[in-house]
Amino acid sequence: MKKMRTIALEETYATPAFMENIENSFKAQAEADKKPHTAPEGLAQIARKLINVDEGRIKEMDQAGIDLQVLSLFSPGVEQLDAPVAVDIATETNNYIANAIQHHPTRFAGFTTLPTAVPETAADELERMVKEYDFKGGIINGHTKGRYLDDEFFWPILERAEKLKVPIYLHPTLPPQPVIEASYTGNFSSDVTTLLARNAWGWHIETATHILRIILSGAFDQYPNLQLIIGHMGEGLPFMLQRIDDSLPKETIKLEKSVGEYLRENINYTFSGLNYTQTFLNLFLEVGASRIMFSTDYPFIPMKETHTFLDKLPVSTADKEKIAHGNAERLLRL
Repeated sequence: MKKMRTIALEETYATPAFMENIENSFKAQAEADKKPHTAPEGLAQIARKLINVDEGRIKEMDQAGIDLQVLSLFSPGVEQLDAPVAVDIATETNNYIANAIQHHPTRFAGFTTLPTAVPETAADELERMVKEYDFKGGIINGHTKGRYLDDEFFWPILERAEKLKVPIYLHPTLPPQPVIEASYTGNFSSDVTTLLARNAWGWHIETATHILRIILSGAFDQYPNLQLIIGHMGEGLPFMLQRIDDSLPKETIKLEKSVGEYLRENINYTFSGLNYTQTFLNLFLEVGASRIMFSTDYPFIPMKETHTFLDKLPVSTADKEKIAHGNAERLLRL
């Protein structure tokens, strides 16, 4: 039996300099809070894997049956940094991963780190990496210090992505601090607040809301061929899709299409470690196989676990081929 090719789209890396920046920021926050310094949950254990974009990672890919990873910078990326620092780190990380891809061109591809605080510079950096290094799109980690992509300030990035015919992967980030304080801080421990605002709930609702803001702003009417990618089986949007369409009809939103049409025509979806059959089936029934792509969320979720989940999906072989590699090949021109 012929082996099915697998392309994984939400696979993160970090440079040593970026990890140092993250660590220094955490130390500063811990000191400001007068708390004992401890590494963020899991960070010490995964740092080695994040930085390894060479034989060690490829060995794990081989063991799990993953043919190609499309690499993106570890969240929180550069979106919460001041503009000059964001530009410097984006350039450094993009050059770093371009070198890794040149060493392993059949195993790695890349998404461009974008310094969104300066949109024209971010657009130029996207073009540089796409044209000079064959990067496959851009990665944006949520809001930029509380500003979202529905703000026309950021639209030079969207315009350039459409012009270059490459997608932007919108990855979760923590909600703005006032939202965390208002909605995620309650009659429970600070540890629970952190998890609730992060991977238990906040990340996903934050990203889903971000996508809806982009749609409702008319960005896809302005850039109708623009494609975005989101992970985690749609960040909750498929479950609410019918309700959203009922509550925000075209006569109210005054756009060319319904919200559901944009969600089915301009948004693409990946697994991102949500290896849950019921969640997948909800996404599959709402958007169809041609909008879903494989990802493992490495190094946070074992690659083998997600590949096994893919193998067992209750869909046809043809649909499984689309999800495993066909849709990524088409969208990213792989």
